[in-house]
Amino acid sequence: MIKISNLPEFDLTEQLKTDEDIATYISMVLEDGDTDEFIRAVGYIAKARGMTQIAMSAGLGRESLYKTLKVGAKPQFDTIKKVVEALGCHLSVVAH
Repeated sequence: MIKISNLPEFDLTEQLKTDEDIATYISMVLEDGDTDEFIRAVGYIAKARGMTQIAMSAGLGRESLYKTLKVGAKPQFDTIKKVVEALGCHLSVVAH
């Protein structure tokens, strides 16, 4: 019998290797409509891409980026937009 404590820890950032992986993941999170989960997802993607590089590209300090993306944070839209753009993505609205 396998003990849970012996299982390797799952790291979502290891699954976000390509732009397509990232686009699929973030689209699924946005469809769900949970703001906290969206911020968490942006954090996972930033970790996958490198927090220091994303912070610099977004014009933020590394610590500010961590605070912006922590659970329970309420970042301003402008900040999230800068981070998403630093990730090489853009936000858009599509009529359905």
